[in-house]
Amino acid sequence: MTQPGDEAIQDLENRGGDLKQFTFGILQFPGSNSDQDCIDAVEVMGHKARYVWHKEESLGHLDAVLVPGGFSYGDYLRAGAIARFSPVMKAVSDFAAEGGLVLGICNGFQILCEAGLLPGALIRNRSLQFRSEFVHLSTRNTQTPFTSAIPESHLMRVPIAHGEGCYFADETTLEEIEANHQILWQYTTSEGNQEDHANPNGSVKHIAGVCNKHQNVAALMPHPERACQDIIGSKDGRWIFMSLIDHLNRVVSTE
Repeated sequence: MTQPGDEAIQDLENRGGDLKQFTFGILQFPGSNSDQDCIDAVEVMGHKARYVWHKEESLGHLDAVLVPGGFSYGDYLRAGAIARFSPVMKAVSDFAAEGGLVLGICNGFQILCEAGLLPGALIRNRSLQFRSEFVHLSTRNTQTPFTSAIPESHLMRVPIAHGEGCYFADETTLEEIEANHQILWQYTTSEGNQEDHANPNGSVKHIAGVCNKHQNVAALMPHPERACQDIIGSKDGRWIFMSLIDHLNRVVSTE
């Protein structure tokens, strides 16, 4: 099984070192808690990151936006329901409408769904328990800016930490995202099988992450930013950041 740090990922890292350094904006809401992890992940990959406070009405110049995990506004009403009304979300919506790359992580997934930038919703885990553990993910579509660097057969091992991570959508929406190849990641066993015990929150179709129709907005409940160094248990999260960076490099090279 391919592992981060092998020749494939090293090649992307080497090429990235010779190309442009990109700037990622990390949103900050009251209650965000993986914002610093996102900053660290971007810097580990050799790029720049800066915070964007939730009251800002402009993003300034950014190459991509990360909506981090946490408990924005204490998850009152429901996770992400208040954060989606923050002034910065209008700027994020405009950025996405112009083709900008936006990645939501955990609470960021919830916020993007509440904002209507992604299909479906995140509800209480079927177990009604908060789950904090490592999970395995298969990548369903490797032809997006968020997944293009991930080897098709590779299972990513990344952590989760959530109580409202059960992905749900009605049958019509599920049929639509299936047809448009918008399901990006699914929970599996370490062998790659979709089994109930490997689905930590009861998500429909074992869905861990999706993208929009234009494939420039995506999100997942697991935390790739907490899986970018061996010392913290896994480097598999780098595949997602490398996909973003490689895509941005390809865009720059065609301008």
